[in-house]
Amino acid sequence: MMTADMKTRVEERVNEGLKNQWYPVAKSVEIRTDRPYGAMALGRKMVLWRDENGDIRCIEDFCPHRGAPLSYGEVHDGNIGCRYHGVIVDGTGTVQRVPAMPDCPMEGRKALRSYRVQEAGDAVFVFVSDSEDDEPHELPLPTELSDPAWTGFLCTAEWGVNYRYALDNLADPMHGCYLHAESFTLAFGSKQDLLELDNRDDGFRVSRVGQVGENFDWVEFAVEEGGMFCHLDIPYPPAAGPGGHMRILGYVTPVGPRTCKVFFWRMRKVDGFDRESWRFLYRARLEEQHWNVLEQDRVMLEGMPDDARSREMLYQHDIGVAHLRRALHRAAKEQIAAEDAALAAE
Repeated sequence: MMTADMKTRVEERVNEGLKNQWYPVAKSVEIRTDRPYGAMALGRKMVLWRDENGDIRCIEDFCPHRGAPLSYGEVHDGNIGCRYHGVIVDGTGTVQRVPAMPDCPMEGRKALRSYRVQEAGDAVFVFVSDSEDDEPHELPLPTELSDPAWTGFLCTAEWGVNYRYALDNLADPMHGCYLHAESFTLAFGSKQDLLELDNRDDGFRVSRVGQVGENFDWVEFAVEEGGMFCHLDIPYPPAAGPGGHMRILGYVTPVGPRTCKVFFWRMRKVDGFDRESWRFLYRARLEEQHWNVLEQDRVMLEGMPDDARSREMLYQHDIGVAHLRRALHRAAKEQIAAEDAALAAE
């Protein structure tokens, strides 16, 4: 049984975001060789850029001189220069040069921590841990991002709400036929049903009992050591082109107490001419409608009070939400226990 102190620590950890996991922070195209990119995950400010080889470097977004954001600076020969006084830092967080004072004692000192980075599916993932020496887990990825039979588009958005609300929203298939009732694809199906939960070793699935293929009727969460993602299908009518249902792959990155960043891949399994036809149709006609659906989610979630979870009254349709929350709390408790054990062993 958890003590009151442990309950508080677990809740704080869940609210901030689990550590030792991979989180997407940007699109690949946003990270360039000619200018830095500022990002944030779990309250940590980071700066990313590409070196001369095109490899992505990521360090704290903090100039060791006076604390100015390095993301406001410039990229010089694969390193990053601070806009405030020109201090140049490399991808390991080591000061390379202080142009304003040659032979400055700062030069050669490792002053900032660096982060492990991977690119996949047109996105940039960062492994967020307490120490850069922590060995990262394997980056958890859905098979659709590596299977050439699938094609799609990555969209990202920042929402002014704690990341847990965005995850709860994804674990709740019944909201589709209500919140999105006037949308292009989610205006169909029954507004009454029961939900069932299929718990698995690597995650869980929540699905409607009475219908499949009419609306946002199911969602699967992959819960792995290295991170969490989900996928679901949105039924597509023939007017939406070839390829069957549209698959949504989703990650949510905690940014701050009331901010998160969502990453959604909109995918279809098509090839040849059908592939190019659908990609054109999506850009020309469908993309705006999908953004409208995301905006409906954002507006609804941002309208909820911060203490909504302390006052809510859950019922049967919330079995996925409740299971997801238990999984997060269980993982947070295990992380904190492991950290306490490591401290006690020192």
